[in-house]
Amino acid sequence: MKIIIDARFTRTDHHDGISRYGASLIAATAKIADVSMLISDVRQLALLPDVPYTLISSPLSPRELFVARTVNALGADVVVCPMQTMGTWGRKYGLVLTLHDLIYYEHPDPPGFLPAPVRLLWRLYHKAFWPQRVLLDRADTVATVSRTTEALIAKYRLTRRPVRIISNAPQPELDPRPAEAGAEKSIVYMGSFMPYKNVETMVAGMAQLPGYTLHLLSRITPQRRAELEALVAPDASVVFHNGVTDEEYATLLRTATALVSLSRAEGYGLPLVEAMSLGTPVIASDIPIFREVGGDAATYVDPASPGQFAEAVARLQDPATWQAVSRRSLARAREFSWDESARQLVEVAAEIVKRRRGRTR
Repeated sequence: MKIIIDARFTRTDHHDGISRYGASLIAATAKIADVSMLISDVRQLALLPDVPYTLISSPLSPRELFVARTVNALGADVVVCPMQTMGTWGRKYGLVLTLHDLIYYEHPDPPGFLPAPVRLLWRLYHKAFWPQRVLLDRADTVATVSRTTEALIAKYRLTRRPVRIISNAPQPELDPRPAEAGAEKSIVYMGSFMPYKNVETMVAGMAQLPGYTLHLLSRITPQRRAELEALVAPDASVVFHNGVTDEEYATLLRTATALVSLSRAEGYGLPLVEAMSLGTPVIASDIPIFREVGGDAATYVDPASPGQFAEAVARLQDPATWQAVSRRSLARAREFSWDESARQLVEVAAEIVKRRRGRTR
């Protein structure tokens, strides 16, 4: 069985969530199956595993409507796309399309890196569910990363196709910190600065945490930085890193009191798993997807309450409490792995091949 995974959503300089998901899935699946990938820019190879690839057009190109003509010639049994937008006209292969979340129906602002015409289409697309149904029903199977999104897909009847979980996971090469080492008075946030991420609440909460430093790690526009800097209390400590390497990220996590994410909505929350995999406690907003990911290891707070966030950090000042939470976090993270995700993908691909062969007969 030949599987091709669409890696054209991989970034060229640093991973975002979709980029890391695709690259990690390719690396793990290539260990147990015949896998190659599609790219649209050779610079993407710097962030991708060493597997065979084919260079084709960008997924944002008008040629995407006819991309199946190119992919047909590659002889894949199943093609897996980590998004739901891959062109399908005339395809002769099995297809998995992925829907990570439904965030943008509630929070419709598109990612800023998209071209202006695509941002306009993005807003129009998320005004109703029927365009999503049209996209998803072109697949043989729809994948998603969580039970939370799976339930939403069913609630809004977004597809007639089978829906399967192909999970997110932390990076396998990360070595956990010893709980006995304790922590510095630092708090880490990894994520974008879009409004629904609710960074304002954690910045406001720092006024109640003297001696602590909040590290905001992701890249940020000058305008958004100025908006958040205006909210920093005079005695609070907030550091804007404007991007970090994977190594710097891991180093900050290994010494931090906690990772925090107070999003009002989320597709998965990969930073939670990444932090827990190092034994770093997590403080998260009390929303269903974070409950699914964090289980009983994370501390949940009202995302509108700076006080609850600050209280959660303060409770971790007790060394015995911190060590207990650190150990629970590490145990929780071990329940997620890319090897299991790869097994899920291969199982989905085999189901598709079996169904398509049955229809052919």
